[in-house]
Amino acid sequence: MLVTGALGWVGAFAVAGLAAVFGEYAIGRWSAPSRVLLDKVGLSRVYRQLARDLSVVLLAVTTVRPGIGEITVLLLLPAVVWTIGVFAGAFTRMINRRNPVSALVRNIDLGPIKAAPRPPEWTSAVVGNGMAQLNILLVPAVVVAAVLGDLVPVFVAGAAAVLAAAVVGGIVALTWLRGRGQGTGKDAVLAAVQTWLDSYRPRVALYFAGPAKDVYQANMWLAPTEALDQRGVVLMRSKEAFLEMADTRLPVICVPASVDFMNLELASIRASLYAANVGANIHMLREPGMKHVFVGHGDSDKQASVNPYSKVYDEVWVAGLAGRERYARADVGVLDADIVEIGRPQLAGVHTFGAPAVDRPFTVLYAPTWEGWLDDDPYHTSLVLMGERIMNGLLKAGPGIRVIYKPHPLTGARSKAAKAVHERVVARIAAAGGDTDASSLDGPAHRVVTGRVPALFDCFNQTDLLISDISSVVSDFVQSQRPYVVANPSGLPEDEFRRKFPTARAAYLLSADCGELPKIVALTRAGDDPMTEARRDLKTYLLGPDEPNAMERFRQEITRLCR
Repeated sequence: MLVTGALGWVGAFAVAGLAAVFGEYAIGRWSAPSRVLLDKVGLSRVYRQLARDLSVVLLAVTTVRPGIGEITVLLLLPAVVWTIGVFAGAFTRMINRRNPVSALVRNIDLGPIKAAPRPPEWTSAVVGNGMAQLNILLVPAVVVAAVLGDLVPVFVAGAAAVLAAAVVGGIVALTWLRGRGQGTGKDAVLAAVQTWLDSYRPRVALYFAGPAKDVYQANMWLAPTEALDQRGVVLMRSKEAFLEMADTRLPVICVPASVDFMNLELASIRASLYAANVGANIHMLREPGMKHVFVGHGDSDKQASVNPYSKVYDEVWVAGLAGRERYARADVGVLDADIVEIGRPQLAGVHTFGAPAVDRPFTVLYAPTWEGWLDDDPYHTSLVLMGERIMNGLLKAGPGIRVIYKPHPLTGARSKAAKAVHERVVARIAAAGGDTDASSLDGPAHRVVTGRVPALFDCFNQTDLLISDISSVVSDFVQSQRPYVVANPSGLPEDEFRRKFPTARAAYLLSADCGELPKIVALTRAGDDPMTEARRDLKTYLLGPDEPNAMERFRQEITRLCR
């Protein structure tokens, strides 16, 4: 745009301008990494808009050749929009300081807290530097002006941009004027939270300091915590995770700032439960008057299930003997005396079936884990090396078979290869007439489940055969006592694989070429399942005994800590 504007090439400028405007929309809508990359090399949104504004002036000067007065107006119009944006952004910051979001709550009445007026939510997206995006109107206008040899279209477009900016800026400025002398201030909100804590006196806290993408880790402990005899509260540290958390009857408090959180008085809490190992756990671990318990987000044979970080907690709760032995083998500093076997209380709703249900097709659930954080482990997930073979094999297995594909929530977060395979698997299911954005499991069609609903355990209750990786999905599915397949993409000998990964002791193993898949499907579909007894024994080893049930054991251990 700069070059064609300086040279007066109207047609080329029009093409470049269209590409620039569409590209601006595209990276904002679909490609956050591109936006980050542009910022890193100095081509920020501010720079890009300034370049577009300058190119408009250049094209107008080289084609229309205006006088000094017209040039002055031409320069002032975009400058006024920039100026309004800056002042609107400043007013917005002052408004936010009157009512800082120091804490967010759910299922809690904090009483009357007078809030200063705020401008409409949509204004936050256009104040500051964002206001200058209105100057995009000048791009098509200057092309028309160059063709006509008259700057009137530019002046009209510029005036429209100024008017729109003035309306937004006026709304923000008037809101600031209306709120003078008002507002709760940061301390008033935190004081109200503290007053509620002092009155409610929770005994158990479910603490989660992870990001929104990992909130599923906390979600799995909401129902068990709700079912306790002790008063519970969820304590969070991320606003985004707070907004993404599943529905719950528990009171929820989110305090993002570490200083604000550490200033809360939490004396009534006797047991704090941690679903994830993250750095911000330290802000809760420093509380001396409670027992700190790592409950995790699923037992598996992955290295993450024996993280050395776990030794910072007073106790580590695992599902069964498998978890205890896993820590003993890893020798990461977690004492055996600090490990408690409680089962998996989340699995109460997973049905233990006998024969496949007659009112639905034979259903195979493919639930691969994600690629993990390690760059040097190509076998962490079966998706990259085996995913397409598995899906093609299942879809070709004949009529009467339904496939549910539920990938890990973090699939593709690190690996482009994993993301690409995931997209191809989804496309393959779509081509087979499946629902690629399923919110229900009713009906015989294939399903892609990537949202929070249906939940993984809901999928379990519709599943006759699971195909997965070394992950907590396998451990949890053993509760159903239905057959399952574990992928062996590394090609380890069968005996070595089962010895290294105890959760696979009762599994059918699937090699990288997936040659065993047709036989496994046919065998289990016919009900001829030689692994039944092995799964029964493995269930006790992984998840503990049936009596007392896991929820009762969880409740007993919480009561012990709260005494």
